[in-house]
Parts: sequence; structure tokens; C-alpha cells
Amino acid sequence: MSKVTVYLVGAGPGDPKLITLRGLEAIQRADVVVYDRLANPRLLRHMKPGAEKIFVGKLPDKHMMKQEEINQLLVDLALQGKTVTRLKGGDPSVFGRVGEEAELLADNGIPFEIVPGITSAIAVPAYAGIPVTHRDFTSSFSIVTGHEYKNKTYSSVNWPNVAQASGTLIFLMGVANLETICAQLVEGGKSPDTPVALIRWGTWMEQETLTGTLTDIVEKVRTAGFQSPAVTIVGEVVKLRSKLAWFEKKPLFGRRILVTRARSQASVLVGQIEERGGEAVEFPVIRTQPPTGQEAQEARDQALENLHTFDWVIFTSVNGVEAFFDRLKELRRDIRSLAGARLMAVGPKTAAALEARGLFVEAIPPVYQGEALFETLAPRLQPGERVLLATADIARTTLPDKLKEHGMDVVKIDIYENVLETDGGDEVLGLLRQGMIHIITFTSSSTVTNLVQALKRLGVEEPLELLQGCQIACIGPLTAQTAEKLGLRVDYMAEEATVDSLVLSMLGEQS
Repeated sequence: MSKVTVYLVGAGPGDPKLITLRGLEAIQRADVVVYDRLANPRLLRHMKPGAEKIFVGKLPDKHMMKQEEINQLLVDLALQGKTVTRLKGGDPSVFGRVGEEAELLADNGIPFEIVPGITSAIAVPAYAGIPVTHRDFTSSFSIVTGHEYKNKTYSSVNWPNVAQASGTLIFLMGVANLETICAQLVEGGKSPDTPVALIRWGTWMEQETLTGTLTDIVEKVRTAGFQSPAVTIVGEVVKLRSKLAWFEKKPLFGRRILVTRARSQASVLVGQIEERGGEAVEFPVIRTQPPTGQEAQEARDQALENLHTFDWVIFTSVNGVEAFFDRLKELRRDIRSLAGARLMAVGPKTAAALEARGLFVEAIPPVYQGEALFETLAPRLQPGERVLLATADIARTTLPDKLKEHGMDVVKIDIYENVLETDGGDEVLGLLRQGMIHIITFTSSSTVTNLVQALKRLGVEEPLELLQGCQIACIGPLTAQTAEKLGLRVDYMAEEATVDSLVLSMLGEQS
């Protein structure tokens, strides 16, 4: 990027994936991000460490900061030598008052760049199944402000011309003035039967669409308690919604789902949730790290230095595979050390992590837990064989105990540690308290216990009470047992201990 000091960025209509690449770069580069309420706060996760964020959001009935104060704030921050990103919902040039902000920056000789965003005027109707143009209905559209200064002595909206326009009419910020808008359009010649749609919180999980006509939409809005922020669409294209609505039909639409697994493993689950229309909120309550105790470190390294002495090496997680080979590399040992060993993995993901390194397992158990792994392994074992079990520090002892009972020489090492993590917890805590988390996913027993401990560390005296309003989805019976012992009701349980099966359980699509 150039030496611009202020970026005036359109954040898009709400869905964080609708920001432009240029806008994302500006967030990542900023020393300070100044944002409003219509910019999705999830975008702030892309800020660099140590960057400052300043909320200047505006509500319909009050302003956190007046526009003139925001303008001056941008100037002051830039004059301090900071790179500033002003993050605004939608497109900053469409009723975003970016011109006023840019003018003051220009007056003070401060370099700036306007980064366009996807405007809510087009994106929000599209998410509701309403294209603003269609060759069978109209080839033009107009974007009109639905909110003007209260102290204006005249309206800048030429209502007769607007009413006579043949294309789609799109009103932004017009819920409070809807009655006036409808009356002016009918008075100007629009048919009272003209279709109207209001889309509230478009592209967000809270998206809600209300349809009617110029005659009845005001009463429908009043009856439904429909409030801002909303986009109002007037025109024949509204009729297409019944056929083209797509976002609200996705199976997980309207569901905000908490993902508690370690960040390094969360991407697959997050992707599947979002592909099905849900919103994944990441709160990795587990962070993996190499073992910290000297005794555990020495035992691990001794086993890795003597890999050639083992007949079997067993891996119980993808994290274990990654930690194993990371440490092997640090010790300057290569995979030829495993030449004499046969390999086993607890499940297909763990096996795939080994296959990515050119290594293949003997078999995969039908149920992905220690007991089933032993049952699959037992016919292949000979008493006296040496077995290396690379696990987490908190792994259960069931598998090593059964192996020892079978006459095996078992060496169990802590290849990694699970550590409680609370980063990002304040945001999640706020969502839980507002009832905005609908499902919590648990992919191991430790994610259950760690979430409870993380909430306690964040100051919640009764974490289980806070979680009672959420549905619980568990990856398998052992995880479900842990949740139930703590007093949580398990609503969904995967038939197989995989992310795919966990998602299918939430969809009710398991066999």
C-alpha cells in the first residue's frame, strides 16, 4: 500500500465475507480502526496486534459521536502519525457522509483513500431474493435517502419525480419515515398496489424480510414491531422474492454457532457451518503447545530418539501427528526412523494427516475412540512388542492400560499439552448474555470443561446457567457424557466422531 494515512473503507452490508480485498488490507495495516455499528465487528479480528479500535456508532435515536467530531477525530489521529482506517457499513459514498470526512482531511493536507464497499442498497435485496433489476420488470433503479435532517426547511427528495420513476426504488434508513414515504409515492402517482419489501439486518443472521404493498406495508411494519436498520424496496421486482429467496432457505440460516475447538483445527467446521448459512463464532478454548514440564520433555525426546526400537506407533489426534513431526524435525530426525514401526490412528482425519506425510496406517477403527482402536489393533499385536503412544497430556489411560493388559511394552509420551484459552472471550460472553448464541459445538471432552473454566475466568459465577439457553452439539458419546455430567442437555450427537457427522447431526440428516 502507499503512504496513505487514512483509509475510508466500506465494510459491506454485514456479512464479513463481503468486504473487498482492499478494505481488508486497510484493516490489517491500520494503527487505529474507527468503526460504526453497521460494520460487522468480526472484521476487527483482522487488525494487527496492538492496534486500537474506536467505536463511533450511531443509533437511530442517539449518536455516540457527532459527525463533526468523527471528522476531527480522523484528522487528529492522522496528525499523530497513525495509519487510520475508518470502517463504515455498506459503501461509504452512499449516504455514508464520506465526502464530509474526506473534505476535512483534504483541508488539513492529510493523504486519504476512499475504498468502495458493496452497498446495502443492492446486496441486501439480493440476499432476500430481490434483484434490483430484471429484464422482465425494470432496467433501472434509484437509491433514495429515507432519512433527512429534521431541521431542513424543505425536502431534497423530489417526490413527484421519484413517484413517477419507472424503475425500482430503494430507500435507505427509512423505517421511521415509512408512512411519509408511502404517502408521498401514492400521492405522486404510484399505484397503491405497488409491491414493497423491507429487509432488516440484511446479510446478517438476524435478517428478516417483510413484504406488502404501498397500501398495507405501514400497518404490517407496525404490527410486526419491525425496526431499523432496514432497506426498503418498492417495485415489481419484489414479486421475485417468492421464487428467488435463497439466503433464508439455507438449513442453518439464523443460527449463530459457537466453535470451541483449537483455532488450528476450527477452519473445517467453520467452513461447513457458513456454507450452510449459519454464522460460526470462533472461541477456541483450547490452545495446544509443546509439553512444558522437564520430565515430560525428556521422556518425549528419548522416545523420539529411539523410534527404531518400537514395533508400533499410535496417534490419537491430528494435533498429535503435527506435534510429533514438528519435534522430530527439531531433533534433526527424519521419517526413516519409523521404518521398522507399524502405524495406527484413532480416526480418518488423523490417518489423513499421516498420509500427507507419506505414511499409511494399518487400519482405522469403526468408532473413533480408544476402546475401538484397541479392539481393531488387538488381533495384530504380539505380546512383548513395543508400542509408542503419542497423546495429549490429558489423554485418558484406557488405551495404554488395555495394551499393557495384552502384554505390550507401552511407552506413553505427552507429545503436546492442551492449555485453557480465553482470547476473544469478551465478545462471546456478550453474545451469550444477549441470547445470540444458538448452538455450542464440542469436539472433545476438554472443550466442554475448558469452556466452563474460561467463562469462570471471565467472571461468570454460574457458567452452566448462562449456557442453558443454548443447544449443545457433541462429536461423540464421550464428549456428550462430559457435557451431561456437568448438567448440560445434549441436543445433537454425531453418529461418527467427525466434523462432517457433527454438522449433519445439527441438520437432522443422520441415518
